[in-house]
Amino acid sequence: MVESPLPDEIRRVAKLLDDAVESEDTATVLSCFADECEIELPGVTLHGKAGVQKALDWMYRELGTIAFEPVTILVEGGTFVEEFVLRARKAAGPEVRAKATEVLIYKDYKVTHLRFYFDRLTLARTLARGILERWIVGKMERVSLRGLA
Repeated sequence: MVESPLPDEIRRVAKLLDDAVESEDTATVLSCFADECEIELPGVTLHGKAGVQKALDWMYRELGTIAFEPVTILVEGGTFVEEFVLRARKAAGPEVRAKATEVLIYKDYKVTHLRFYFDRLTLARTLARGILERWIVGKMERVSLRGLA
């Protein structure tokens, strides 16, 4: 008989993961993932703990300090879904605030799949360097909202 994961324990290990990301505790983040895990970000899929490390390196390099503000959390079996506001600040730069959602699939209280959904244009606006990149991102934002705003 296979035991269902306990929702409170899933919430606890998910909170441990969020806290470790916020404090840049890479060792604890890596310990939260199964060896054979998969991370899906918009446009890229990473595999294994090497993929987790690559995602962390990118996040800290491009976003700097990170904080999560939970909005909604749902737990069903071994699935944890969280809607949150991502706040990030790189050095003395402006704060990035973006709504995002993550879906974490747990097996034996380790993440086997993480799907992270966010608005790439919001991120691109913050990361754009130089006048041409900023103009291109602005144009894409205007095109994507044509007829709505």
